[in-house]
Amino acid sequence: MVVKRVGVWSFARMAGLIYAIIGFIAGVIIAFVSFLGALSAAASELPFVGALLGVGAIFLLPIFYGLIGLVVGGLVGLVYNALASVVGGIELELE
Repeated sequence: MVVKRVGVWSFARMAGLIYAIIGFIAGVIIAFVSFLGALSAAASELPFVGALLGVGAIFLLPIFYGLIGLVVGGLVGLVYNALASVVGGIELELE
């Protein structure tokens, strides 16, 4: 079986969702590191700023990564369809 074309919009949506999940994981890691930094800088003037930025990463990174994934996924789908018509697509062996 050969994949000759992909649905560009469905490919873009899937890529956007995958990237949003990756962004959420990265946001959680950044929030944790920022929280640890805020704890270690408790004697400084504004220790809560780092913690707030870290918590913001949990919300902002999935949105940012998801939008980037949507755009890049759409472009990859378009390029795949163009190249598959030239070289024949990806061959899959299913059981």
